Amino acid sequence: MIGRLMTMTAHAGRGGELAAVLLRVAQGLRGFPGCELYLISRDTADPDTVHVTEVWRDDSSAQAALAAPSPAGGPAPADVLALLSAPPHRTDLTVLGGVGLPADDQP
Repeated sequence: MIGRLMTMTAHAGRGGELAAVLLRVAQGLRGFPGCELYLISRDTADPDTVHVTEVWRDDSSAQAALAAPSPAGGPAPADVLALLSAPPHRTDLTVLGGVGLPADDQP
């Protein structure tokens, strides 16, 4: 399994809008093959900063999600990018286990 931590900073005062769009992205990933976790969180100290915590079965699943068309009515990548004041920061992770994954999915 792989993980990603994405940190995105919205234009001033638009953090709530960014979070709402990313929650719609998450809704579109429900049931997507290989998506184990896609969690949207707002930074308590800076409400214009939103974090996305992702866990994927493998890199090919994550790449497939990026290449898939947006569900009908769902936000496009351009909708997210338009809200950002700077490029997102991505940290790649190797998932070792923990709480929240089904027991049979633990590496």
